[in-house]
Amino acid sequence: MASTKHERCKIMKAQVDLPKYQEFVNTVTSNPSKEFNSYIQELTKLNESGCDISRLDTGITGLSAEANEAMEILKKLKFQGKEWTSDVRYHLIREAGDIMFYWITLCIALSIDPNEVIEENVRKLEARYPGGAFDVHYSENRKEGDL
Repeated sequence: MASTKHERCKIMKAQVDLPKYQEFVNTVTSNPSKEFNSYIQELTKLNESGCDISRLDTGITGLSAEANEAMEILKKLKFQGKEWTSDVRYHLIREAGDIMFYWITLCIALSIDPNEVIEENVRKLEARYPGGAFDVHYSENRKEGDL
């Protein structure tokens, strides 16, 4: 094992040809992911097909961002010695509210009553866990079509 930082860097560099990997990534990336006009064409096609792409994008992007903000708080609690305080709890409550805002935005984009989302989730989990309780086996061994 390399003992100095310089030796470790040499070893890491020898393992991966980053410019070659960069070229590979570019090759396997879709045109809408890397070309503005192609991206706009895809958004237009989605919009014309009835997809509320603006709200869908806002909802999913916002959900991801807000969930990551909550995760950042949890990370600091678990790994960085942050103390559990009423302020931390309050911050998480506010993040949960932001998550709800974007979840409702997603429901609007899908033209669905939020209660229907919960009902579908209950149906999915009842089918996944036939005994009515969490079971590791069913968690890891899903039936075909169980998303």
